[in-house]
Amino acid sequence: MEKFFTPSSVAVIGASRNGDKVGHVVLKNLVTAGFKGKIFPINPHAHFILHLPCFSSVLTVPHHIDTAIIAIPSSLVLQILEECGKKGIKSIIMVTAGFSEVGNHELESKVHQILKKYNMRMVGPNCLGTLDTYSNFDNLFLPRSRLSRPKPGVISFICQSGAVGSATLDLLAKEGMKFAKFVSYGNALDVDESDMLEYLGDDPQTKIVCIYMEGIKDGKKFMRIAKKVAQKKPIIAIKGGITEAGAKATLSHTASLAGVAAIYKAAFKQCNIIYAETLEDLFNYAKILEKSPKPQGSRVQIITNGGGFGILATDALSTCNLQIPELTEQTRKMLKEKVSPEAILKNPIDLTGSVTTEQYRAALEATLKDKNSDMILLILLLQTPLISPEIIPIIKETHQKYSHKPLVIISTGGHFTEMYVRQIEGLGIPCYSYPNNAARAMKALYEYYHRR
Repeated sequence: MEKFFTPSSVAVIGASRNGDKVGHVVLKNLVTAGFKGKIFPINPHAHFILHLPCFSSVLTVPHHIDTAIIAIPSSLVLQILEECGKKGIKSIIMVTAGFSEVGNHELESKVHQILKKYNMRMVGPNCLGTLDTYSNFDNLFLPRSRLSRPKPGVISFICQSGAVGSATLDLLAKEGMKFAKFVSYGNALDVDESDMLEYLGDDPQTKIVCIYMEGIKDGKKFMRIAKKVAQKKPIIAIKGGITEAGAKATLSHTASLAGVAAIYKAAFKQCNIIYAETLEDLFNYAKILEKSPKPQGSRVQIITNGGGFGILATDALSTCNLQIPELTEQTRKMLKEKVSPEAILKNPIDLTGSVTTEQYRAALEATLKDKNSDMILLILLLQTPLISPEIIPIIKETHQKYSHKPLVIISTGGHFTEMYVRQIEGLGIPCYSYPNNAARAMKALYEYYHRR
């Protein structure tokens, strides 16, 4: 499994001089990503591609090859797989489509027989490929000029759909989210979601596993592995094909039997997998689990400088079955001395639109020390005029001082707000634009640790 992410040598079968061909894009991505291993383009009609010497077949390469990436028409794959087997290549990434997803089950069965014959493992067919941000092994067949690659991080993403994976990676890389590994596994003829989950469960660079799946090949195997991995690190999953129409669509996409949504949700709950209703939730949950410590309970103290946002946050948290506790009398007395007389010292604490940066400091420190709260939801509307740039070092200082208690921030706005939010998230604090997103994320954080 390691060779799908950190091989020392790779052959690109179907490498092309034509910049529009998949084989060219894969080869170029490996080169421009800075992959340090040996790269062998395979093309019987070329001598050099991208200044790399070409070989007519893997059998003519005078070196050992860990991994082969196959990007050729499906009609040629059986011969090529035989050659890979004879060469001793053990890891295959097949981006080629045209198998069971279009009804060609016979060809897929023959591919499986060759894999077993030579004891090879394969990701695909009909997949996007893999990405490792630490080894710079980037064999995704989409150009780097069109798909931004994320910087190294601790989130790994297992994705059955190449389109879902690529578009999501592109968006989240722009937003600054960091990843360790990504794999699109397509039809899962050999390596499936369970194999990848087991591998990432032991991967020291992966702290959180996100999964988009359309079906599960072996339910018992998946649950056995998921229960074990979820004891070590959070697993967040979204299931495609939960409606009757969506289930039909999965058959023509990755040839997956979607199954009944209620069964998947029940299985996820038994394994302590966090279920996400939407892609947005999937990564909102990943963000809070990446950046937050374990909460001691479900009590959330809200601090706001906008009464309406405080009400919306209260509704959202209550809907998620999180508690809205009262402040201790000691905290209330402390705050009376340090904040405006107009401030409402309940839950939510409403500091009003005339709040200053120092008053935010007082409220944040007092509530982080308050024994009645397990998590803090800080609403920071930066449109109000008396908040200075000093708010960033204040949040940093208090967060570091009371790092045992989760702190979540809601900040809604345009370019000015976004500039501050990037700085705050750089401190390791999760930020959200809307109360409902923050509340669902806080629920996911609490429930993961509570169930574990």
